[in-house]
Amino acid sequence: MMALPGGRHLDPTPLPGQRLHLMQVDSVQRWMEDLKFMTECECMCVLQAKPISLEEDTQGDVILAGGPGPGDPLQLLLKRGWVISTELRRIGQKLAQDRWARVHSMSVRLTCHARSMVSEYSALSRGASQEMNQVEKLLMEKCSELSAVTERCLQVENENVLKSMKACVSETLSTLGQHFGQLLELALTQEVQALVRKIDSSDNIYITESTTGNLFSLTQEGAPLCRIIAKEGGVVALFKVCRQDSFRCLYPQALRTLASICCVEEGVHQLEKVDGVLCLADILTDDSHSEATRAEAAAVVAQVTSPHLSFTQHLSSFLESMEEIVTALVKLCQEASSGEVFLLASAALANITFFDTMACEMLLQLNAIRVLLEACSDKQRVDTPYTRDQIVTILANMSVLEQCASDIIQENGIQLIMGMLSEKPRSGAPAEVAACERVQQKAAVTLARLSRDSDVAREAVRLNCMSRLIELCRSPSERNSSDAVLVACLAALRRLAGVCPEGLQDSDFQQLVQPRLVDSFLLCSNMEESFV
Repeated sequence: MMALPGGRHLDPTPLPGQRLHLMQVDSVQRWMEDLKFMTECECMCVLQAKPISLEEDTQGDVILAGGPGPGDPLQLLLKRGWVISTELRRIGQKLAQDRWARVHSMSVRLTCHARSMVSEYSALSRGASQEMNQVEKLLMEKCSELSAVTERCLQVENENVLKSMKACVSETLSTLGQHFGQLLELALTQEVQALVRKIDSSDNIYITESTTGNLFSLTQEGAPLCRIIAKEGGVVALFKVCRQDSFRCLYPQALRTLASICCVEEGVHQLEKVDGVLCLADILTDDSHSEATRAEAAAVVAQVTSPHLSFTQHLSSFLESMEEIVTALVKLCQEASSGEVFLLASAALANITFFDTMACEMLLQLNAIRVLLEACSDKQRVDTPYTRDQIVTILANMSVLEQCASDIIQENGIQLIMGMLSEKPRSGAPAEVAACERVQQKAAVTLARLSRDSDVAREAVRLNCMSRLIELCRSPSERNSSDAVLVACLAALRRLAGVCPEGLQDSDFQQLVQPRLVDSFLLCSNMEESFV
């Protein structure tokens, strides 16, 4: 007997009749499951919209081929929600083009999708609230109204009448979209509440792992769902997991989910309410935790200290644990066994240097410059522009401290910064190109700041930094035509020229140093490269 998942067994040699019976049942069941998703909307269009136009743009119509798994209301909501959102957007586009036949047929199809979502979710859900029932009714009324009014528009030939009706259709479409968004949010909130309750009440590791995985998948759907999860207690439940020793193997998954939720303000506020920073500090400073766990904790720290999020700047609890966290992160950078771990730890450190100026002094005392610069020669830890972006960010922020210059010279840091001025993408991926631009810009900023120290300036001149800066200014392709890199390079070049003017040719001095910065910038940004 051959064992199958779930303890079932299959005879390896069934009789011909048995094999045929099994195939028939399987095929019929599969067909029954898929049929309504594959054909329902198409049939309804034929029945209600009569002829379907054979226009070229019908090739882009949204057809739901295959549905979510049976008994999975979340996937049903996400899949139907995506289709309906797409249809709403496309109807708006066709309405703007006065394509009335397409507007009507798409409106009918939209009604089919909305009706399917409501009926299927009602069959799978735990029961709708009174508010959900009211919104469902409003949504279906507006769908019927949209189908009816667009059908009337097909019979109107007077352009003035059509113009007034177009405004009515647009308003109906807008109201329909609002009702749909409200219904989807209510349904998703209900499902999130169920997941959070399951995490909060479960002491079974497998159930908690599965439910946390579902919650993480939802966070990948965007900020609106992260807000719902935060509001419904997701952050509280996940930190409860991270405080139970029996769930230690689930810490990485729970922390990864927390990092995603904390991209929104509600998530960060909930984190602070449950002393989440203290929990993160405990995890980072406890060597008994796996490296993967500490790396995911570093990812949460990086998220909640992001300088791009204004609402993270008021984490008063973070300052209380900052020294412990910074110390643990430097240690994690030093001992990282992979590039991913180093990236998460260094990203957290980089963000903390923006978060509070005291962090730079702490890093100086912890010999962080040596740790970071040594890592640059270790390809296992630092082998991408994304990681070098974090390192040079830390150096740029630390370079405001006077003591930083001597440490960087001692660790041959100027040579490494010089190398960062030549950062090139391995591929044409926009994210990688942007990361290389940031590395070049921050390397030039670091050089300009450090060159207040005459020893640093002379070392930079000795290493031909001025030649590279001139090349970046004069050759747009070397800086990927980045204005930010150009400004930083001009500033660094002027700082070095103030210490060692003999390192410049007359033409470079007259064009790049002597004029006002804005004039040099305009000159270089309008340069056409010579291919002679």
